[in-house]
Amino acid sequence: MPLIISNASPLIALSLIDRLYILKELWSEITIPNAVYKEVVLEGEGKPGAQSVVRACNEWIITKEVKNYQEVQVLRAILDEGEAEVIALGQEMNADLLLLDNREPRLFAASANLKLIGTLGIIKLAWLKGIIKNLLDDIRNLRNKSFYISDNLFKRIQQEIEEITGK
Repeated sequence: MPLIISNASPLIALSLIDRLYILKELWSEITIPNAVYKEVVLEGEGKPGAQSVVRACNEWIITKEVKNYQEVQVLRAILDEGEAEVIALGQEMNADLLLLDNREPRLFAASANLKLIGTLGIIKLAWLKGIIKNLLDDIRNLRNKSFYISDNLFKRIQQEIEEITGK
């Protein structure tokens, strides 16, 4: 089973559109560091994603403590606590994939030779595997829920879908 470690943003975004289950369908198990649990569930109590993640933590999301706290402190100079712990845990556990959306942590993860995918990539992968039926509807729904997707990126995704489907 691949080791997948997620930051808060994909959990929250997928919860916003009732698609958190995609993660379980794709990988059956997701790991999050303590800081991500704290951000989504404890600090995010009453906000989108909190209850969905609590339920998932009882079933298929595993919470882990980062051991290399020095690495987290170095990364904290630029990244938030959750992002820093995701990257540090990814290095410690030799993760197969990190789920990250923001540019800065993605750059750090890539420089550490860690593979990554963002929320849009997750939704696209779920569509390609037949887990969801309409990729553009889910992306529009995300945009409507204030998840930033530039017009250029949206158009590029539309073009990719047209190339894949021939429509």
